[in-house]
Amino acid sequence: MKPIKVGILGAGSFARAFAPLFKAHPQVRGVSMAELLPERLRSEASLAGVTETYASMEELLASDCDAVAIFTQRWMHGRQAIAALKAGKHVYSSVPAGVTVEDLGELVETVKRTGLTYMLGETSYYYPSAIFCREMWRRGNFGRFVYGEGEYMHDMSHGFYQAFQYSGGPDWKRTAGVPPMLYPTHTMSMIVSVTGAHMTRVSCLGQVDGSGDGIFGKGLNQWDNAFSNETALFRTSDGGSARINELRRVGHWGGRSVRLSLFGTEGCFEEQPEGDVWVNRAREVTPLNDLLRCSRAAAGNGADAEGKDGTQHDFHSGMAPVHPTWRLPPELAVMPTGHHGSHLFLVDDFVRACTTGTLPPNHVWAAARYNVPGIIAHASALRDGELMAVPDLGEPPAGSPLLADVLAKLAPSAPSWDLPKPAYVGRSWW
Repeated sequence: MKPIKVGILGAGSFARAFAPLFKAHPQVRGVSMAELLPERLRSEASLAGVTETYASMEELLASDCDAVAIFTQRWMHGRQAIAALKAGKHVYSSVPAGVTVEDLGELVETVKRTGLTYMLGETSYYYPSAIFCREMWRRGNFGRFVYGEGEYMHDMSHGFYQAFQYSGGPDWKRTAGVPPMLYPTHTMSMIVSVTGAHMTRVSCLGQVDGSGDGIFGKGLNQWDNAFSNETALFRTSDGGSARINELRRVGHWGGRSVRLSLFGTEGCFEEQPEGDVWVNRAREVTPLNDLLRCSRAAAGNGADAEGKDGTQHDFHSGMAPVHPTWRLPPELAVMPTGHHGSHLFLVDDFVRACTTGTLPPNHVWAAARYNVPGIIAHASALRDGELMAVPDLGEPPAGSPLLADVLAKLAPSAPSWDLPKPAYVGRSWW
């Protein structure tokens, strides 16, 4: 396997968290950085120990990097990823993958045409709850899918004001009013990655913001968007249904902004602020806190480890027992992580996919299925909940080599975890 050189595009807080991880990976031969703001480029490159810097994306794409890791503002990712692929670079993209169906369609076609690696940096895919549910699904313990809930409850006051001011500059309010459903991947991926089905129809309602802070409202932002909260009900391709909440004005804390609940005919999982539980048709109730709770992250990931800078605890968290830490390179396993332990797995999956020529789990077709439903949901909200069809951009070509198959060969012979014993068996109601 030939090591790759990674060029980081955008020197914000996420780049600060990820640059050290790329540098530490044994299959990365070098890291460079590009940023439009000269002073920020100097300070962030110095902090990360990066000596090769560029003043624009165009300069970075003309360099000898093999891959580009995109950490720019969220509506820029799709076009920048397409440009990087056309320049012959593998692409790691922060979420979302794109904000229009047209851009996502072109992104899929560009990946197919170039044969290069594209991976969406979706943190929630590696959250303990999602890992647990995928394994229980694989074992058949859910039965047939009935209903799922994905919720991203992140009040603007919990770090978003600071983040948008940092990235958006003096006119930051124009870009902070992004429609919530254009940022749906945290919630959508937790359901889609478990069942393998995709969304087919949607009815969505938006709530007009009433805060008066000049962010959400007609004429106040570049999307002319008045909705700070959006709730969508989807039909899924396997006959089930799913509700997605994208909420930016909500009096919720609980330490986790992203939550998953999944209900099947044989078993169900529910995630709450202070308790995760598995229940089944046999009325067995199994608390999962010990298996799914992450440790506190050590300081050193570019932000306060306790989240005192205003962000949710999600960002500042280490590993849980359910995480497959056995597959991490030793050089990476000792590094600080965040977003419920996901950062290390994101970096390792991308680098391994590039160096082995395999598809990472969050490949471009999965990314489209995480993103397109939210775009259509927002269109539905603008039509007061009109039921609309969700287009599907397809699946990887048959026979595509998968990174999952490579990792399966490295897996320990015995499972690294098993379902705890039930705490109790419920009594019948009749």
